[in-house]
Amino acid sequence: MTEDTAVPTADAMGVRDAVTVRMPADSAYLSVLRTATAGLAARLDFTLDEIEDLRIGVDEACAMLLSQALPGTDLTTEFELTGDGMRISVSVLTADGRLPARDTFAWTVLSALAGDVDAAVGPDDRVSIVLHKRRDVVESA
Repeated sequence: MTEDTAVPTADAMGVRDAVTVRMPADSAYLSVLRTATAGLAARLDFTLDEIEDLRIGVDEACAMLLSQALPGTDLTTEFELTGDGMRISVSVLTADGRLPARDTFAWTVLSALAGDVDAAVGPDDRVSIVLHKRRDVVESA
């Protein structure tokens, strides 16, 4: 691999380029998550503006989820780095598995910052918000 090649999603042995961060579902720990987001986005050569958008987007997704997290549970964030961007899944265990409302100002802001955004409910009422941000490709003249 040279510096001109894209970041691979898997090597010959099938290893994914992924990071999982698990921490208490408490807003006091979000600065750690914002820093991890910025570091991984910088690794993919996102612009400073794109990095800041991702940091704010992850923060917003966490705010939506933390309000319904069960006390004493963990917030889990999975980062998957691809050749053209990053997929981030933030999830918490909830009491009722209620999806975040998509018709709110917060969802609109999140979509503007992070690109593709979706939400899902998994086993045990684990609610996830998934962001998929692609790098802006600058065309040369």
